Amino acid sequence: MSSVIRLVCLAVAARHNRSQSGQTVFELCRRSAEHNLDSKRLRGLAVFPFWLFCLKCQNMPRFALKIEYHGAPFSGWQRQNDRRSVQGAVEAALAKIAMGPHQIGAAGRTDAGVHATGQVAHCDLTRDWAPFRLSEALNFHLKPNPIAILDVARVDDEWHSRFSATQRQYHFRLLMRRAPATHVAGLVWQVKTGLDLAAMRDAVKVLIGTHDFTTFRSTICQSKSPVKTLDSIEISAVDGSSGPEVHFDVRARSFLHNQVRSLVGTLERVGAGSWGTDDVRRALEARDRAACGPVCPPYGLYLAGVSYEVDPFAPSETASKRPA
Repeated sequence: MSSVIRLVCLAVAARHNRSQSGQTVFELCRRSAEHNLDSKRLRGLAVFPFWLFCLKCQNMPRFALKIEYHGAPFSGWQRQNDRRSVQGAVEAALAKIAMGPHQIGAAGRTDAGVHATGQVAHCDLTRDWAPFRLSEALNFHLKPNPIAILDVARVDDEWHSRFSATQRQYHFRLLMRRAPATHVAGLVWQVKTGLDLAAMRDAVKVLIGTHDFTTFRSTICQSKSPVKTLDSIEISAVDGSSGPEVHFDVRARSFLHNQVRSLVGTLERVGAGSWGTDDVRRALEARDRAACGPVCPPYGLYLAGVSYEVDPFAPSETASKRPA
C-alpha cells in the first residue's frame, strides 16, 4: 500500500503543476503505477482511476482576473501566514466555490498600503465557469474585504498573469493643500506646498530609458539585476475634489522593489525646489541607495493596469454576456 500512497502524492503534484513539465509529471505517475504496484488487482483498482484523475488535472480551465482593491487593511498582495493579504483573501474566496487549495499568480506584488485599480491575476479551477458567474461568486465571497473582481476571462493554459505581461502601469496621486485631507485620506500623498510641474517634467527626461536604477531600488529588492527600462513618466495637474493634485503615470515592462515610490519622492523634491535636474542625474549615476531622495508613502500609489500582447479582457463575440 506504500506504493498507492506514493501515487496519491504524485497525484497532488500533478493537480497543482501547470508548467511546461506537466506532461512529464503525468508520465512519471503512469510509470510509477506500472512498475511499483506489485499486485495486478491493485493495479486494476488504483491505476485506472488515477489516470483519469491526472487527465482531469491536465485540463483544468484557467481564468484571468482583473482586480481592484484598497490596500490600507492589507500587508500587501502576497500571502503571509500571520497577516492579512489580498492574495490570501482572493484564495479564500476561491476555496468557497471550488475545491482547493488555491495558489493564484499575479502581475504585481504590491506592498502594504498600495492600492490597485487594474491588478491582474490568474487561477486554475476544477470545472469551467461562465466568466460573469465566476466574478459574481467571487465578489460575493470577498465581502466585506475592500476587494472587487472587475472582470474575468477564460485564457489558455500557457497564459500567465506575470510572465505574459508586456507592460505595467503605476499611478501616483499627490495632493497639494495645507489642511489635513479627510475624504481622500489614505488615498493620496499630501504635501503642504505647490510644486513646479515644469521642473519635474524636465528632470524626468534623465530617467527615461534603460539605466542601472540601484539608487532607486530598495535594499531588500530580490531582482537579479538593477537594470530596467522606463518607458514613460507622465506628470499632470488635476483639479481634485479635495484640492489640486499632481498625478504621476509610470510605465515599464517591470519594476524594482520601491522603484516608483523612490522616483516620485525624488521628483517631489525637484518640484519643491530642493533638487534640480542635475541632482537627479547625479543620483542616478551614483548607483547608491543613499543618494536617493525621500521614498514617498505607499498610500498614494496604485497598480493601474497591466498590458499583454492580446488583451484577455477585450470584448469578443464568444465572451459570456451578462444575463438580462
